[in-house]
Amino acid sequence: MSRPLSPNTQALLLLTAPLLAGRRETSVEPLTLGEYKRLAQFLSEKQRQPADLLAPETWRLLAERPQLVDGDRVERLLARGFLLGQAIERWQARAIWVVSRADAEYPRRWKGRLEEDAPPVLYGCGEAEILETNGLAVVGSRHVDDALIAYTERIGRLAAGAGRTLISGGARGIDQAAMRGALDAGGKVVGVLADSLERAALSREHRRFLMDGRLVLVSTCDPAAGFNVGHAMQRNKLIYALADAALVVSAEHEKGGTWAGAVEQLEKLRLAPVYVRSNGDTGKGLEALQRMGASPWPDPETPEALAELLTAEVSPRTAAPEQRELF
Repeated sequence: MSRPLSPNTQALLLLTAPLLAGRRETSVEPLTLGEYKRLAQFLSEKQRQPADLLAPETWRLLAERPQLVDGDRVERLLARGFLLGQAIERWQARAIWVVSRADAEYPRRWKGRLEEDAPPVLYGCGEAEILETNGLAVVGSRHVDDALIAYTERIGRLAAGAGRTLISGGARGIDQAAMRGALDAGGKVVGVLADSLERAALSREHRRFLMDGRLVLVSTCDPAAGFNVGHAMQRNKLIYALADAALVVSAEHEKGGTWAGAVEQLEKLRLAPVYVRSNGDTGKGLEALQRMGASPWPDPETPEALAELLTAEVSPRTAAPEQRELF
């Protein structure tokens, strides 16, 4: 994807993005998701769009609701045009694209399933159309033995053979094994990263797959941002929201992002059916998730069996909902 940023996306970046552009701190704190949600609702009530805020007469409307968001802060955020220009040049030099909730290219499942909780801005590198292909999410722990790595790579190869996209988080261990298995078998992969998109986009191991259109790396964090536990936790629901079904290969009991993400799906969000590995030593974590409602993974042996399993999981609840206007 390579196109000029829409006016709405420019406004959203100014309001919600840190625009690090090589720096590690900002002069004014961007709006949080909660703050932007309130602002977006206000704009909708006024029949305005984010881009309208680029005109001073529009952001002065905020004086009507001083409790909504600090108008001076909004003014300072919108005045970061030069910094935004620097950031855009840096992203373009690294083949990184940007879309916002106001763009047609924004993932339909995020907008439809997460609604106002969908991240306002998405950064990516690679073939954006892969985000609309859905498929199987595979998640798990970072520290696992060679046997589980081999098992997970086989799942990735099965997904590729079934013609289904493999969706994961890009972390070492299970995530990378699943992605590697799918890519090596000629499949398509979505990596939802919690940090360092710039570094991943420039990585030699990713470059070939990005260039041949089989891999897309996306992040809701600034491409130059480093690791942050909160961001890592937040990206879990984004992985599930893109998938027809999800397999948890390993999870520490009551500890870590894999556990927290699976529990959130089972007890609250229910965006996609959750399976847990059922063979070998499953451990306390997977056993607990199964008691919470996760299904044992049936271990399909062929690509055809996996395709049939995922097709059966696509129902009105898990299919992409009707898309509505959302800034």
